[in-house]
Amino acid sequence: MIRFFNEDTDFLYKGKVNCRKWLKLVAESEIRKIGDINVIFCSDNYILDVNMKYLSHDYFTDIITFDYCEGNVLSGDLFISVDSVKENSEFYHTDFEEELHRVIVHGVLHLIGYDDHTESDIKTMREKEGYYLCLRPMI
Repeated sequence: MIRFFNEDTDFLYKGKVNCRKWLKLVAESEIRKIGDINVIFCSDNYILDVNMKYLSHDYFTDIITFDYCEGNVLSGDLFISVDSVKENSEFYHTDFEEELHRVIVHGVLHLIGYDDHTESDIKTMREKEGYYLCLRPMI
């Protein structure tokens, strides 16, 4: 089950039903099943606190993914800074919703096992993000 929460933000996400369908499609395309995934929309300050407390990283980021997967069942927490997503959408001249979904699927791709530490990993991650973003309107 995919659940949505807010921490330190009043952001209202209206696409929950379609997002659940879309992420189920993403999981099935990667031969996975949806377990318990929590999408937590938060502020820059909140995600910075999470980053410092749990990862010892003293910097802002748009998403932090905590992986609780077992076998082919995807479970985890996706902390998403709405502030950073908004800044990214302005910087990259993209629609806020498009950028938000890019970040959401990025977190799910991490749960699936994709990484973004090397240039090759980053290229693969971007290709997967783009592919799955194109499937979103079909839901």
